[in-house]
Amino acid sequence: MQQGVGGGGAGWGQPGHHPAAPAQPPIPPAQGWPVAPPAPVPDAATGHVPLPPAVAAGTGGATLAVLLIGPAGAGKTTVARHWASTRPVPTAHVSLDDVREWVCSGFADPQAGWNDHSEAQYRLARRTCGFAARNFLANGISCILDDAVFPDRPVVGLGGWKRHVGPALLPVVLLPGLEIVLERNAARSGNRRLSDEEVARIHGRMAGWYGSGLPIIDNSDLDVEATARALDDALARAITAPAF
Repeated sequence: MQQGVGGGGAGWGQPGHHPAAPAQPPIPPAQGWPVAPPAPVPDAATGHVPLPPAVAAGTGGATLAVLLIGPAGAGKTTVARHWASTRPVPTAHVSLDDVREWVCSGFADPQAGWNDHSEAQYRLARRTCGFAARNFLANGISCILDDAVFPDRPVVGLGGWKRHVGPALLPVVLLPGLEIVLERNAARSGNRRLSDEEVARIHGRMAGWYGSGLPIIDNSDLDVEATARALDDALARAITAPAF
């Protein structure tokens, strides 16, 4: 007896079973319509469902050139290194003082007096830092530099840094109270430790940044992590509404 193909008849040689419809390719979305992201697949062993990555706050994944300004003892180097090491994207830290001290024999220590020799080495170190920063940026790596830039002294001023790094350089001032920088300076050793008189003089000159339009962070009562977050917030605001 011939088996029927229609409803009620046995199908494809197996009584009571109907053949499965062949798989159809997914219909592509119409042009211009958003494609829904695929649903997360739970881990076969644990059943854990992976969550989508959190959107980074603050500067996020932006490629930035940053100059952290402040007096001796402000915590520039420590904060800059922490900020660079905790960003979600590649970020380098270049310290002017470290680069100046690459000169071993014949190092012109500014503590012995600012003269033509020390000024020439400062200029050379700043150009070297600027070259390094541009090289990092050209390869998609953000860069933060730190230096005690005075608002009233062009030779060690902001304009020189922008010439060497580029006009997109974002300066931020770190300026805790005098008693804080004196305390931090006292914990230093070697040629990084200055006299109390010199620290007070530098700190007083840094006050000239108030009213400049640059973001200023008073980190007197902030630890390194909180100061780095304040720095990232200040930079995020500068990116969206640059004022300098």
